[in-house]
Amino acid sequence: MIIGVPKEIKLQEHRIGLTPESTKKLTSEGHEVLIESNGGFEAGFTNLDYKAAGGKIIEKAEEIFKSAELIVKVKEPQMNEVEMIRENQIIYTYLHLAAAKNLTKGLIKTKSICIAYETVTDDNGRLPLLAPMSAVAGRMSIQAGAHSLEKNQKGRGLLLGGAPGVEPANVVILGGGVVGENAAIIATGMKGKVYVVDKSKERLKELHEKFGDKIIPTESDKIDLGKLVSDCDLLVGGVLIPGAEAPKIITREMVKNMKRGSVVVDVAIDQGGCVETSKPTTHENPTFLVDNVVHYCVANMPGGVPRTSTMALNKATLPLLVQLANEGYKKTLIENKNYLAGLNIYKGKVTCKGVSDAFNLSYFPPEKAILDH
Repeated sequence: MIIGVPKEIKLQEHRIGLTPESTKKLTSEGHEVLIESNGGFEAGFTNLDYKAAGGKIIEKAEEIFKSAELIVKVKEPQMNEVEMIRENQIIYTYLHLAAAKNLTKGLIKTKSICIAYETVTDDNGRLPLLAPMSAVAGRMSIQAGAHSLEKNQKGRGLLLGGAPGVEPANVVILGGGVVGENAAIIATGMKGKVYVVDKSKERLKELHEKFGDKIIPTESDKIDLGKLVSDCDLLVGGVLIPGAEAPKIITREMVKNMKRGSVVVDVAIDQGGCVETSKPTTHENPTFLVDNVVHYCVANMPGGVPRTSTMALNKATLPLLVQLANEGYKKTLIENKNYLAGLNIYKGKVTCKGVSDAFNLSYFPPEKAILDH
C-alpha cells in the first residue's frame, strides 16, 4: 500500500503522523511511505532519518494526496487539505468531528474513508489511541495553568505550590479519566491542593488509592460545583464523551463568580469545550480574559511538545495502521469491533453516532455501511 504523510499545517502544529521508526516498520513489510519534505523537522526528525528508514521524501503535499491510498496525519484535515482528498482514500488521524460541522460536511463530500483515532476503543471501552495525547495534554494543562497564574500572564500572581508559610493554589480537575489523572500527577507533584471531580465513585476510589491524601476525590453529584469553582485558583476541564461534543459543565455564571486572575484550562476544547466561555486558541496566542478569568484553550496542546507527542502517539496508532496496510480496511474493520468504532465517515455516510447527533445528520451503522458497498 502507498502511505502518505503530509506535513501538518494547522497553526503551531509541529507533530507528524509517522516517526522514522514507524516508517521503517511499514517499509520493511513492503509498503511505500511518502513523507513530505521537512514534515518532521520541528519534532526532531530529518529527511535523512526518513530516507534511512526507507521512506521517500516528497516536496509537496499535493503529490502525496494524489498518490497515496492511505493518508496518516495527526490533526484533522484543514479545508484546503479536504479539497485534495480523493474518493475511496483512507484518512487516519484525529478528527473530532462533533465540534467541526464544516469539516464534517467537507469529508462527506469527498466520499473517503475516515478513521478517527479518538473513537477507536479497546475491550474495556477505553480509548487507547486518544489516551497518549490525553496524558500529554493532562500533564501540560498544569504546566500551562501554573504559568498562566503568574501576574505577567494576567493571573492572580500565585505560585501553584505556594511557599514556606504560604498556602498552595486550589486546583480543581473536572473528570477523573486519562486527562484528569495525568493532570493530578503534575498538580500533586507541584504541591497544589488538588480536587478531582468525577461522577463515578469507583473511579474516584481508584484515584484515591493511587494518590492517597494528595488529592481530594469529589463526587460531582454530591457537591456544590459552583462553590468549588468559585473557590479555586486553577480549573482544568477534562470531561469527554467519546465522539460527541463535550458537555458544558461550567456555566458562564460560574466563571463570572471565579476570583480575578484565576485560570481555566479547557482541555476538552477540541471537542467544543466543557466551559461555556471557552473558545479555541493557539500556542501563539493561548489565552484570553472573560470576566477577569484567564482562559487557556489551545486546541492542540500536545503540539507544543511535538517530539514527545509524536513518539507517544505512534506507539498507539501503529498497530492498526500496519493492519490496515497489510490486510486492507474492510477486513481489518469488520473483524475487529474496536477498530470499527473508529470509522466516522464512510464514502459519504456518517458512521459515528456522536457526530450524526451533533449535526442532526443521518446515521449509518459502520458495519452495515461497509458491507453494503
